[in-house]
Amino acid sequence: MLLEINTQSQMPIYQQICNQLILGIATKKLKPGESLPSVRQMADEIGVNMMTVSKAYTLLKNDGYILTDRRNGTKVAEKQALSLSFQERFLKELELLLAEASIHQLSENMIQKEVKLIYQKFEQ
Repeated sequence: MLLEINTQSQMPIYQQICNQLILGIATKKLKPGESLPSVRQMADEIGVNMMTVSKAYTLLKNDGYILTDRRNGTKVAEKQALSLSFQERFLKELELLLAEASIHQLSENMIQKEVKLIYQKFEQ
């Protein structure tokens, strides 16, 4: 899976890496148990500092999306059970997004339609 980094984006590069890997896992482009490049390899491939990739990997590991082992490298973790901490974070972030959608006058029907279309990509 090739990552696309936008150096002009206001989103930090480590967050772009995290987001793209999470999307890759959700859409099954990255399978559980699949090896990821080492921090050094990933940094070289996408042309960023190793510390940036290391930060992304650390965050993904802390959230349970990847597993790291000095002998076996970094691998995609199995799907996770729903945790209370994730559910709380999800609802908090969703509330903020819905507040912004309301301010920008997105209708509830439009939001539900888009959510359904997006979620279907993860169910295939």
